[in-house]
Amino acid sequence: MGLRPNLLTRRTAGVASTTLALLLSTAAVGVVPTASAFSAAPSDACVEPADVHTDARIKAGGHAKHEPNELTSAQVREREADLAAALRERANFRPGAGATPVASVTIPVVVHVIQRDSTRAGGNIPDSMITQQISVLNEAYAGATGGAATAFGFQLQRINRVTNPAWYPIVQGSSAERSMKTTLREGGKNTLNIYLGELSDDLLGWATFPQKKLNSMDGVVVLSESLPGGTATNYNQGDTGTHEVGHWLNLYHTFQGGCTGSGDGVGDTPAEASPAFQCPTGRDTCTATGLDPITNFMDYTYDSCMYQFTPGQASRMLTAWNAYRAA
Repeated sequence: MGLRPNLLTRRTAGVASTTLALLLSTAAVGVVPTASAFSAAPSDACVEPADVHTDARIKAGGHAKHEPNELTSAQVREREADLAAALRERANFRPGAGATPVASVTIPVVVHVIQRDSTRAGGNIPDSMITQQISVLNEAYAGATGGAATAFGFQLQRINRVTNPAWYPIVQGSSAERSMKTTLREGGKNTLNIYLGELSDDLLGWATFPQKKLNSMDGVVVLSESLPGGTATNYNQGDTGTHEVGHWLNLYHTFQGGCTGSGDGVGDTPAEASPAFQCPTGRDTCTATGLDPITNFMDYTYDSCMYQFTPGQASRMLTAWNAYRAA
């Protein structure tokens, strides 16, 4: 699978015609809150609060002090067992006693812009970048960029601007991050909270996976300059947000588990031994059928290379929504 020329044209034209930028997504792992993100290099374990595990997307060429690991096989088993249990619990609800499964979802979004001061360099990005990020999410999840249509749409509810040097930059796994989210998070399990700002350790973003009980850490953290029209070269078309929201909706990376086992738990994403960077057309790292899914939003390639979710991923996200986040 290679980059389709019309995709790059669409995105380039979109950024040139507006100064808007994009939102992020994300996810958490296990029965305890966990987080997931993009990384541009193999990662080592990081020290973080006891109830948080993260893997993170790192800027190309970056050397993060904390490069979080991919999920271990044990963590994946734990997450999958938890999902199965949540689905069983839902199936056992008496008619009228529990939530009704949904087929389409409009997700309310609250965006928190964390600033050091009132300057652009200090994190004060324009509202237009945020509204464009929402547009990028809606296009990606509707299949408008060339992938499968999913059940999800996004509606911006509020932009909350906070000037607090103690939270800037946002340091992944820190007590300051916990303080920020505990203070600012709004809404229930169905509300996507996005935190924008400068990030620590060359990270582009991270997110939490869904879980049965809402935790204040739930949400997505994204580098503000990765929004459409931002200054993060090769990562400034909004797909860090797209990727992280995928984790928040329970998707793993396409390279989860490598060439063996159940991989990312989705049957129509070809197995991939390791993350793909830049846009390596024709890459094939596993003997199983299919080239590496380098154009999938859940790989690590440049924004210009990504354009799709698969039908299997769309199904997995909706299943998890009904298990964890539906009212």
